[in-house]
Amino acid sequence: MRKRTKAMAIAIASIFVLSTGGVGYNSKVLADKGNNNSPRRILWEHAGDLEAQFGQSKNIGTAGLLIGEYNGYIIAGGGANFPDKPVAEGGAKKSYPDIYILKEDDGKLKQVNHTTLDYEIAYGSSITTDEGVYYIGGSTNEDEADNVTLFTVDKKGNLKSKLIGDLPFAISDGIAVKKGNYIYVGLGKQKTEKDDKYKSSNKMYKFNIKTGETTEIASMPGEDTRNQAVAQILDDKLYVFSGGDTVAYTDGYRYNFNKDKWESVSDIEVNNKDISLLGASSVKINDDEMLVIGGFDKTVYDYAVDKLNSLKDDELLEFKKSYFGADPSELRWNKQILIYNAEEDSWRSIGEVPFDAPCGAGVVLGSKDKIYSINGEIKPGTRTNRTYSGTLFYK
Repeated sequence: MRKRTKAMAIAIASIFVLSTGGVGYNSKVLADKGNNNSPRRILWEHAGDLEAQFGQSKNIGTAGLLIGEYNGYIIAGGGANFPDKPVAEGGAKKSYPDIYILKEDDGKLKQVNHTTLDYEIAYGSSITTDEGVYYIGGSTNEDEADNVTLFTVDKKGNLKSKLIGDLPFAISDGIAVKKGNYIYVGLGKQKTEKDDKYKSSNKMYKFNIKTGETTEIASMPGEDTRNQAVAQILDDKLYVFSGGDTVAYTDGYRYNFNKDKWESVSDIEVNNKDISLLGASSVKINDDEMLVIGGFDKTVYDYAVDKLNSLKDDELLEFKKSYFGADPSELRWNKQILIYNAEEDSWRSIGEVPFDAPCGAGVVLGSKDKIYSINGEIKPGTRTNRTYSGTLFYK
C-alpha cells in the first residue's frame, strides 16, 4: 500500500469530504417543562425554502450557514455550494454574502428581509445569545476570516451588524460557545499570519468581548486535529463530541471553565453502535441536554478518505464517479435524532428525521416547541434547498 502523508490526507479530506461545517450554539433553551423538559419525539413538516441568492437563478441550498435567533427573528445565510458543476467534475466551491431574516408563521418560516454582507461567509461558528447572534471566523475573505461579529435585527426586520473584535488567527470548521464575557473558540482549521494555509488543530482559546483580548487555554485532548465537532455548554461545562480529520471520531470530552481542565465523557453510542457526528448540528434544549441532527457515517467516511488519497488516475476517477454519484441512502449518514444528557452522561435516540440526513445544516430553536433545519448537505458536494420545521413533543 502506498504510504500516505498526513498533509496530503488532510488536503484531500477537505476538498472532497469535509464540505459541510458550521456550528450553531444556543445559550437560549426551550421553555421549562418541569419534570417533562426533555422531548420524546419530533413531528416534521416542510417549512418553506429560501429564495435564490442575488446573482443566482435558483437556490440549490448551502452548507455551513450562519444561523441563530434574535428577538423573534431567525437569521440564516452565507454557506457554500457548488453552483456551476459537480465537485467530482472539478466544480468550484462558492460561498455567499446573502443573509435572510425569517419570521415564524404557523409553523413555517416567512422571509422578512433578504440582504447581503460586504463579504462572503461560510463554515464559521454561530452563537445565539440574548444580545444577538455572534458569528466567529468563517470567511473566504482573509481580512474577515478572524472576525467576531454580533448580528441583531431591528423591529422592522433589518439586519444590524457590529464588529466586536478580531482573533489573532483565522478559523473555520471550529467550535465556539459563550460564557459570561468570554467566547470560547477553537479546534477546526486555524491560520495565523505566519501560516501559509489553514491547519487542522485541537487548540482552544477564550476571547474577551469587552477588551478584545484572546488567551490560549488548555488544548482539547484526544486527537491533535479535530474539525466540525458539536459543542454545547451543559451543566456549566463545555461538552465537545466527535468531529474528524483523516478519520471520523466518536469520542467526547468536557471542559471545566474554572479549572481549565478537560476530561473524557461517554463516546457517542446508541443501541451498541458507535455514531460519528462529524458535520452534525446541535442545539441546547435544557440545562443538561443537547439535541443533535446529522453526521457522517464513520465507516464510509474513513474508507472514502483512504481511497481518495491512495487511488490514482483512472481508478481515482472511477471511485469519484461512484462515491459522489451515490444515493444519499448508500452513504449511511446519521438519521437518528440524538439527545445527550450531561447529568447521566448518556446518549439516546428519539427517532429519525424523515428526510435525507443533513450535514452542515442550519439548525435552530424557534418558539412554541419548534426546531428548524435549514439547508445543509445530503451527500458530499450536494446540498438541499429544503427547510424543515419540527414540533417537539414531551410525552
